[in-house]
Amino acid sequence: MTTEQLYIELKNVDHSREKRLQYALLILNEPELTSNLLDILFMVDDKLSCKAAWVLEYTCGKNLQLLIPYLNRFTEHITRIHLDPAVRPVAKICEYLALAYTDKTDTCLKNALTQTHKDRIIETCFDYLINDEKVAPKAYSMNTLFLLGKETDWVYSELRNILERDFEKESAAFKARARHILKKLKKV
Repeated sequence: MTTEQLYIELKNVDHSREKRLQYALLILNEPELTSNLLDILFMVDDKLSCKAAWVLEYTCGKNLQLLIPYLNRFTEHITRIHLDPAVRPVAKICEYLALAYTDKTDTCLKNALTQTHKDRIIETCFDYLINDEKVAPKAYSMNTLFLLGKETDWVYSELRNILERDFEKESAAFKARARHILKKLKKV
């Protein structure tokens, strides 16, 4: 299947879990389509890129290893994602990567995720926190930054500053997650 054919297929994706799962299974069964999916995801001004983001999130939720060959490409371009419906799944994928990287078990991802990849994810997550994004990407970013910040000494101080600065002006959901992360930061 070409990128153009996948693009046409993605027009059938909607918000339902069934459709997102159906197309995630297509990618899982044909892993070579991951490259095509990324092509569509990085058509950042096209509304269909959001559907590609939804499918990629579901795919990574089922098998994060599928993203390993594309980590450089993914992390290099995630700062370009700007449409709200695409930002949330990209932030969630970043959280998946951080969770897998910091997991106690030895995984292929630990060897594949380079410092450059981590730096790009950290940069993107800080952008999500300080920009006018919805609460879900901010919540995923807080957790990602906490996890990846264990190895990068300046991340915790910046994260703490942003959470404390924005605490009063943000939503109840933001405050709940910020309280949780600030509590963890105090223990470190």
